[in-house]
Amino acid sequence: GLTCLDIMRALPLFLCLFLARKKGVGASDPSMPFMVYLDRDHLVCLKWSFNNLQDNIVFKLVVNTTGWVGFGMSPNGGMKGSDIVVGGLGPSGSYFTDRYATGNSMPLMDEQQSYTLLSLTESDGQTIMKFKRSLQACDDKDFHITDRPIKLIYAYGTTDEIMYHQTRRGTMEVNLLNFMPRSSLPNRNYISATMNNITIPNLHTYYHCKVMKFPKLNTKHHIYQVEPVIENHGIVHHMILYSCPSYVTEAYDEKCFKGNTGDACFGVIAAWAIGGGVFELPENAGIPVGGEEKDLYYRLEIHYNNLNLEEGMTDSSGLRLHYTNQLRQHDVGILTTGVMPFKHVQYNIPPKAPEFHTYGMCNTSLFSQVYSSLLAYPVPDLQLFAVLLHTHLAGRKVRVGHYRNGQQIDFLSLNENYNFELQQIVNSGTIKTIKQGDEISVECTYNTLDRTGMGLATTDEMCLAFLFYYPAIKITSCISHPNIALTNSGQQQDPMYEFRLYYIAYIQEVNEYQNLLNRALHFQMIIDENVSNY
Repeated sequence: GLTCLDIMRALPLFLCLFLARKKGVGASDPSMPFMVYLDRDHLVCLKWSFNNLQDNIVFKLVVNTTGWVGFGMSPNGGMKGSDIVVGGLGPSGSYFTDRYATGNSMPLMDEQQSYTLLSLTESDGQTIMKFKRSLQACDDKDFHITDRPIKLIYAYGTTDEIMYHQTRRGTMEVNLLNFMPRSSLPNRNYISATMNNITIPNLHTYYHCKVMKFPKLNTKHHIYQVEPVIENHGIVHHMILYSCPSYVTEAYDEKCFKGNTGDACFGVIAAWAIGGGVFELPENAGIPVGGEEKDLYYRLEIHYNNLNLEEGMTDSSGLRLHYTNQLRQHDVGILTTGVMPFKHVQYNIPPKAPEFHTYGMCNTSLFSQVYSSLLAYPVPDLQLFAVLLHTHLAGRKVRVGHYRNGQQIDFLSLNENYNFELQQIVNSGTIKTIKQGDEISVECTYNTLDRTGMGLATTDEMCLAFLFYYPAIKITSCISHPNIALTNSGQQQDPMYEFRLYYIAYIQEVNEYQNLLNRALHFQMIIDENVSNY
């Protein structure tokens, strides 16, 4: 049965849908086909429509407040550089302004008011603000809306005095022009892959792993939605659910990477990172579970980031996997690409560098060599539909390049303003085809003025891109690292020796190391579902 909490959480959803049907707010409003909640409590509802021919986009913001409301588009999810509108209905009537932010302060008034207010009302404790603007930027303070994902920000107050919003703010990444709406849920069956009241130690970085079996599903089913269940939002950094090879036959629930057989579970089937939300798969694809794989074990890995070193905290976070027996056309796979994140590769990034680049490579022409030993038929083209980018605190940019016949043809994903607090799975909007023989590069740009290292902690660094695609193949990872131990002459060298011994005083040393990495050959590792390495 429904609890009071369930009813309270469902109420904003009901009100948003109810108000959308009321006279004066837009009865049924077929002209606003897209809708998303910008917050996890469903207090901020955004609807929109666009017309490429007329070069305009219309927004309707519904917020559970009778105070001021703000909405904007941001380069990195923060205030600085954002294109913002603020409005409300006060004692003297409606107010609405186009603004821009230069930092974490009151947004400034834009000299050219590029937004047009269409309506502004209050009803049943909510403010409903409808407005439009051009898709193109009208001035250098406006955000140009393209078919790439955009970081949307919101804030609101409890009164019409525009002042600091406190915790009433948030960010979500949405592809406004290539939006993939959620499908109706065929049922509410789900598998719960969660921790069970574990104790979090007072460490900055802690990884906990739970190896488990799923409930028995004798026939194949498809997971169509992955829902995070977060008990402690302040410390849960990311969660990954892996399938295990057949030789993992025991469950356990303890600290990760202690040499258990479950450490070999590396077939990603679901993922969530800080700032993410519910992830809905395309209507023609699902993650396979059950049937022939009903006896497999799965490993839930959660990275806890306990920056305040709090003691005695317990957690039962995890993932809820909604599934159906109504099979879809394609099985979904997730391919891990980027820089090999293992400490033993003896590869590091220098400290005190304002801008430093790392690269991971994936040459898909090698897939056929691996795949031919697993299946008799050739490797199919991979249809990519979403990407999750992952670095830690020093990451500033991530680019996933797509190459064919030695020429770059596209970016599979591009984030020039990476935000550690906003790591969402982003739908590509359009399907991108990876043909066999294509190459994929994952490039991360770091600012390491106060950071050093590559590793598992948030104060270390990573450079990974998780590619969501169909049809699934039996390869789970395609990662690399530069072979910096060998120069062109073949002499054994350790270019990081000086960096380990001395503080980097001159940027020239960093540039020399960067040039070395740019010239280095890469050692590439391909891992299949049985964790065989190639």
